[in-house]
Amino acid sequence: MSRLFSPFRLGELALANRIAIAPMCQYSAVDGRAGDWHVIHLGQLLLSGAGLLIVEATAVEPIGRITANDLGLWDDACEAALRRVLDAVRRHSPMPVGIQLAHAGRKASSRVPWDGGALLPPAEGGWNCVAPSALAHADGEPPPQALDAAGMRRIRDAFVAAAQRAVRLGFDLIELHAAHGYLLHQFLSPLANQRVDAYGGSLDNRMRFVLDVFDAVRDAVPARVPVGVRLSATDWVEGGWDCTQSVALCAALQRRGCAFAHVSSGGVSPRQRIALGPGYQVGFAEQIRRAVAMPVIAVGLIDDAEQAEAIIADGRADLVALARGMLYDPRWPWHAAARLGAHVVAPPQYWRCQPAAHKGLFGAIRVGQR
Repeated sequence: MSRLFSPFRLGELALANRIAIAPMCQYSAVDGRAGDWHVIHLGQLLLSGAGLLIVEATAVEPIGRITANDLGLWDDACEAALRRVLDAVRRHSPMPVGIQLAHAGRKASSRVPWDGGALLPPAEGGWNCVAPSALAHADGEPPPQALDAAGMRRIRDAFVAAAQRAVRLGFDLIELHAAHGYLLHQFLSPLANQRVDAYGGSLDNRMRFVLDVFDAVRDAVPARVPVGVRLSATDWVEGGWDCTQSVALCAALQRRGCAFAHVSSGGVSPRQRIALGPGYQVGFAEQIRRAVAMPVIAVGLIDDAEQAEAIIADGRADLVALARGMLYDPRWPWHAAARLGAHVVAPPQYWRCQPAAHKGLFGAIRVGQR
């Protein structure tokens, strides 16, 4: 029996298998509002047969967007637009859907990736950024404004308000984005955080804001909704955030009721030197999983069915997440199930495409059974 296709639970949330679709920014919103592209994008991913879909990084306030085209959930208009999308796509799939809540901090106000991704100045439609310290992300960029106590409270409360909106929308899970060099990661890393108050300096101090935000969100949403954290296990820069500190953070989060750790890496500094290769981040997930009891999601160049199966079977992670690989092959879980002798949930409209050699591929659970 395939371990990759065995069921799993994140708190009270039941997953049909151990495959998660990682959040992927689409840079296709207007004033934070989801649109038709999101219906197409999320609709196809919900038919993939994965166990969980996590919607892209969603800004909790306008200045927290990576680009002006980022998805947001800071007001009623954003909520209404996302509700229209979810109503259109969720009726066709039983897959649980989560959302990643985020603030870009000093990496906000950027051009979309296909336009180069560089910082966009206010004179060209950008805005002034905020961060733990007045340190620019890259050479030649203007420094962000260092957050004061009032600004930190505003952002914490914005995470809470967005989480409450997510619950109203019916999301099954909330992930807080503390990875890839965005604001919560900036507080963690000594490369971005040089504060001299209670939120800078020591490891405990640098973790404080992330834990404050987590506690506030966890307290504000029902216990049935798992709240987890995505983190970068290492900055890939000497003297930066590393896996030992990540273990300490995950231990602190676990004590607070964190439902899972989604383990990625990098993003806080252009000086990073990443050792790319198949499953290059899985070792970090494994280190964290061996140190804490909460579930761990591994991600990063996991694109082969047997590779994913081995990660789960060997106990290196509890779930595997795919992102770009799922864009390239939106039926990756179907194909993995066929190779591993497992089955997936698929809409009855597609049952006739089942290959003759894999007659047990599609499970008997019909869509609409939630």
